[in-house]
Amino acid sequence: MKIALYPGTFDPVTLGHLDIIKRAAGVADKLVIGVLPNSAKRPWFTVEERIELIKKVTSDISNVFVESFDGLTVDFGKTIGANVIVRGLRAITDFEYELQIAQINHKLNPDIDTIFFTTSVEYSYVSSSIAKEVASYGGDISGLVPAAIIDDLYAKHKLRIQGGH
Repeated sequence: MKIALYPGTFDPVTLGHLDIIKRAAGVADKLVIGVLPNSAKRPWFTVEERIELIKKVTSDISNVFVESFDGLTVDFGKTIGANVIVRGLRAITDFEYELQIAQINHKLNPDIDTIFFTTSVEYSYVSSSIAKEVASYGGDISGLVPAAIIDDLYAKHKLRIQGGH
């Protein structure tokens, strides 16, 4: 069985992420979306909320599973029996960083390879940071995140400006 791991912060999951998820699910028997806390990025959503948002937008993809993890990606990959790590590339600037990560992951665990999916052109400018920035100014995020979670973003922003989390 080919088990793929797509790790990330997913704060929030974007249309670009969903594009990679659908394509990776098409080549793996099982795709595990691994959600990282990554407090360095100052996430809007808790890990639990991000898991629920991803489940909401992937509920129609039967071989996608969502779990949280902390620590090294390759260690989590080994725990779930992953053969490959999935990463998305938007631009050449992503490649240099992602190549270094893929190489260290391979050194740490040579049994898990990394597969890169280039982002579809229509999502090449989309990122979670941009989606949050646009949402924070009340802009239209319909081309950035799945329709099913648009209201979640606006509601979370409203909570944040009122001092809640």
